[in-house]
Amino acid sequence: MNDKLNKKLQHRNVKPTAMRELVIQVLLEQKTAISLKELEGKFDQVDKSTLFRTLKTFEDKKIIHSIEDGSGSIKYAVCVDTCECMPNDLHVHFHCSKCQNTYCLNDIPIPEINMPVGFYLESVNMVVKGICVNCQNII
Repeated sequence: MNDKLNKKLQHRNVKPTAMRELVIQVLLEQKTAISLKELEGKFDQVDKSTLFRTLKTFEDKKIIHSIEDGSGSIKYAVCVDTCECMPNDLHVHFHCSKCQNTYCLNDIPIPEINMPVGFYLESVNMVVKGICVNCQNII
């Protein structure tokens, strides 16, 4: 396993296994968020339940985050190393209505949300939709 993968797993106290190494490698290669089905298609043979458990472990350990982009599939993307997946760490996502890709816009934080008294904010999901730069170049 290369140093970047090893560091990513060790930083979050995740024991490396063959499946975890393969999954994190594929996720790090992606330029957009990827669904379980798309991830499954990256492997010749994979046990779907093992793959799902690996994603769940990565999400619990804050190696990846999930995105509900309105496409009907939850998508996954690798977190930045400093992410704790708290509301102040979260960023906007962009879903292209043409190619259906979902991008992490890491440099655009989700605006602060002032909750009413007695409400506690646990998570926020902000997805903006439009046409990505790649599809605009095709038009």
